Amino acid sequence: MPAVTVDNILALPRIPMPDATAVPRPVRSVTTAPTGYEGEGFPVRRAFAGLDMASLDPFIHMDQMGEVNYAPGEPKGTPWHPHRGFETVTYMIDGIMEHKDSHGGGGVIGGGDTQWMTAGGGILHIEAPPEHLVLSGGLFHGVQLWVNLPRENKMAHPRYQDITGSRVALASSLDGGALVRVIAGEIAGMQGPGSTYTPIALSHSTIAPGAALTLPWNREFNALIYVLAGEGTVGAEKRPIRMGQTALFGRGDTIEMSASTAGESLEVFVLGGKPIREPVAMAGPFVMNTKSEVLQAFEDYQAGRLGVPVE
Repeated sequence: MPAVTVDNILALPRIPMPDATAVPRPVRSVTTAPTGYEGEGFPVRRAFAGLDMASLDPFIHMDQMGEVNYAPGEPKGTPWHPHRGFETVTYMIDGIMEHKDSHGGGGVIGGGDTQWMTAGGGILHIEAPPEHLVLSGGLFHGVQLWVNLPRENKMAHPRYQDITGSRVALASSLDGGALVRVIAGEIAGMQGPGSTYTPIALSHSTIAPGAALTLPWNREFNALIYVLAGEGTVGAEKRPIRMGQTALFGRGDTIEMSASTAGESLEVFVLGGKPIREPVAMAGPFVMNTKSEVLQAFEDYQAGRLGVPVE
């Protein structure tokens, strides 16, 4: 699981020890993601299954895509499909994904890269492995997160942020046992490159076997950890957690996690944000505030007002 790596982790800025008065966030729940298939058949784990929307706000949905090692001819993508009212954040860990949209945008996302697409008022797009990867097969692994937009930004003009792995902010734990990659928001004074409509923080951390990591966390944010690989514990109570599980935390100042002493590193996607606290009406690829707005989105899509597929 390469994503972004460094030659000398001890040369990075260090995450300081929490203040003596800092309150560790308690673990409210640990849930296991069910498996399923997306698009034309690539395997996913539904990271937020079993969690209520109020606990997730401002997040809507998250899939772990893979990890799967495709044989030649097997890699699959998604067909053309619409979105309105939210943002998709696609973070590639291994493999390559190409994308293009009905506005003429497009690009390639490789290992360690993030594509941040604000669907806003509406867009059609397609995501698929490049032809050479379909022919050769290979490793494919990533995360796609849906971030809600506040009411006043639901119909914003669509935009992209192509965040290459070289732009993420990097830090290490005090002892060098954990590498933290900040994709968006601020964590321990490190500012990620992603620009957001609602205050959030996103990061991917690698914790070496037997090592621990404590992250300071904004008290106004909720907090979740999803395990991409490995096993370990979360919270001051040392709650066991493993690949494919999500930990939801209560209020406090810090998030604690540690990797098991044996086996592989613990790979975690850590995220949280300031809740929007607005009504959510969601159906398929549309996330709006009311049922009538969702019905309007379907009508606009069927009428071609969200754009048309392009070659």
